[in-house]
Amino acid sequence: MTDEHVFAQYVRTLGRGPGRSRSLTRDEARTALGMVLRGEADPHQVGAFLMLLRYRGEDPDEVAGLVEAARDAAGISDGACTGAADLDWPSYGAGRTRDEPWFLLSALALTQAGHRVIMHGSNAFTQGRDVPDALAELGLRPATSRDNAKALVAQTGFAYLPLSAFSPALDQLLNLRHLLGLRSPINTVCRLLDPFDTVAAVDGVFHPPYIDLHLGVAQRLGRPRLVVVKGGGGEVERNPAKPSTAYVQVGAERRELPLPALTATKATAQGLLSVWRGEAGLEAETATVVATVALGVLALGLADDAGDADRVAVEIWAGRRAITG
Repeated sequence: MTDEHVFAQYVRTLGRGPGRSRSLTRDEARTALGMVLRGEADPHQVGAFLMLLRYRGEDPDEVAGLVEAARDAAGISDGACTGAADLDWPSYGAGRTRDEPWFLLSALALTQAGHRVIMHGSNAFTQGRDVPDALAELGLRPATSRDNAKALVAQTGFAYLPLSAFSPALDQLLNLRHLLGLRSPINTVCRLLDPFDTVAAVDGVFHPPYIDLHLGVAQRLGRPRLVVVKGGGGEVERNPAKPSTAYVQVGAERRELPLPALTATKATAQGLLSVWRGEAGLEAETATVVATVALGVLALGLADDAGDADRVAVEIWAGRRAITG
């Protein structure tokens, strides 16, 4: 008789059937994903594990454990980059409505105002222009490792760190979407990695039910400040042509902050550099960038209400300078 594989217990817990299955505890989830990321689970088990997690629905305690495992595997838990950046900016959007990553200009404007920003992500599933390509237009480049990102932030105040550069194993799990045809909870895990243990973070979701999940996980992980929005394509990006809501969490305190519409039209043009230079005819695109700057302002605690955040964002945008790599 062949002994049961040690990972089978986690698949069984998730999938044994109505009334008998349950979500994993935080410790179980941390142990299980740790095994996956170390290559200790059979590929068949990995696929079953990810899809059962998705089918059951994402549980805050469970996802907190998954995030802890991912941080352990990527070396984030060593604290080597703690305090190296002020604002965490995940970019893992995959929306069909995405065009230019206007939020990149927002992050760079905040950087030039003296706020260090670490952006991390994977745009493998985006329907629009990806961040690495946009960086090239601006004369910038992605970081090649977490240490390299730390050095770039120290030099320029900004770095974009691809998931593949600091956690290849997690990147492979994320890319199983191509094989499985569905997103898995790994997408949520990636958004909440916080590779520099920042004091503040912004986060974008595509489906509103994920807002409470992301805030709940962040609270369990002891994240200091987080602003979550339903953003374009799931990115941290505010559409100024529509009223929306920012969900602001500071420690255990949470509040909903209505964000008014600021313009009548939505960004449709192309050309990040043209917007940065302030060329004429790009008012809607500029409004998108400035409105998104306001999300960073709220996350950093530079303003407490939407009106003040929008005013600070206008000042930050007006103070931008030429981008240098």
